[in-house]
Amino acid sequence: MDDLFQALRSSLRKAVEESPAEVIFFSGGLDTSILAALASSLPTLHICLEDGGEDLPYAEQVARELGLSLTVRRVSVEEALSALPEVIRIRRTFDPALPNDLALYFAFAEARHLGFAQAMTGDGADELFAGYSYMFDLDLASYIPWLAGRMRFSASEFGGWFGMDVRQPYLDPAVVNLALALPPELKVREENGVRVGKWVLRKAFEGILPSPICWQSKRPIEVGSGFNRLREVVAAMLTDEDWAAPVRFFACDQPYYYRLYRQVVGEIPPPAPGERECPYCGAGMPPDAHHCRICGYSCGLNGRMV
Repeated sequence: MDDLFQALRSSLRKAVEESPAEVIFFSGGLDTSILAALASSLPTLHICLEDGGEDLPYAEQVARELGLSLTVRRVSVEEALSALPEVIRIRRTFDPALPNDLALYFAFAEARHLGFAQAMTGDGADELFAGYSYMFDLDLASYIPWLAGRMRFSASEFGGWFGMDVRQPYLDPAVVNLALALPPELKVREENGVRVGKWVLRKAFEGILPSPICWQSKRPIEVGSGFNRLREVVAAMLTDEDWAAPVRFFACDQPYYYRLYRQVVGEIPPPAPGERECPYCGAGMPPDAHHCRICGYSCGLNGRMV
């Protein structure tokens, strides 16, 4: 097992070295903490809403213990609401996961403001090493290779919008191939009585990262950054007319995003030849897709709404 851990560390270290960047978008979670440890000379940038989110204490701990340069950009509620139309214009979606995209948008905006042209992200680690709890009971031997061939990350869209290069070491072909070769039982496994994802990644960096960082639970970006608090703010701004829109909604704040979508994007694109229709918004979805990128509808692998 030690040889495997060493191979994983070496593969990621080489990927970081071959992915030159000027700043790491840093949550303090496992994935970006690994990158920060491997590229300790790079400054780190943490984005959070006003009073911070659940990630900030972790980011500060890692920065302190590894001697990292950490910049924290606190975004006001007013700034976040003002940026929503542009984020929707870039992403062309009214997915209720937009608070995640807001955090990433401000990361790119702040990095560009600071003069950086290349940013490193932790994209791909959760997908390749089973970091999401919904994956724990799936057939990972078939699901992760399927997912690996379809992974798309909004960082690429924001990078293009801001004219910045995006470095994603976990998506390096050598790292991807190593991850795909690992048996599922090394990705989802019990540790100290708790079932965790990314087990092999956590074990490989024990001793390099503080134990609380290695074994912390997975937090959605919007929760870690605190942008989830926008949901109540946005929901309070809704009108009866918003709820009367001719699409189905499944989140309390989504009608507001749809209103902005109509203003800055326009009509929902209908299915193209060969596509099927999203049952919630009517947009086109590829035949094998489980997720609508326009409204965020997801049917999961069992065909049910998730």
